[in-house]
Amino acid sequence: MTDQPEQHPVTGLDDVVHQRVRLGILTVAHQARRVEFGFLRTALGLTAGNLSQHLSVLEKAGLVEIEKGYEGKRARTWLSLTPAGDRALRDEVTQLKRLIHQIEHGSSAPES
Repeated sequence: MTDQPEQHPVTGLDDVVHQRVRLGILTVAHQARRVEFGFLRTALGLTAGNLSQHLSVLEKAGLVEIEKGYEGKRARTWLSLTPAGDRALRDEVTQLKRLIHQIEHGSSAPES
């Protein structure tokens, strides 16, 4: 049996998670536990339509849960990470750390 060469860290990046806006959404949601749509839109400098499209991708992937309701008389939308979203974010960060280690040290990071 031949030894398989270790895959480059970029092969472990998740295209759904890694996209800049979606990574930002997951990061803010992880920090806040539950985040309001308007806050997220402002924090990430997005239009409502752009944010909605990214949230749709994340929701279809099972990474966030969307909750609609009212605060007083105003309609609100909140989102929170699902357990799968939390795992996906942690996995992405692990892969990014491996990539950084490889760049800084010229070799693959040890498996964690």
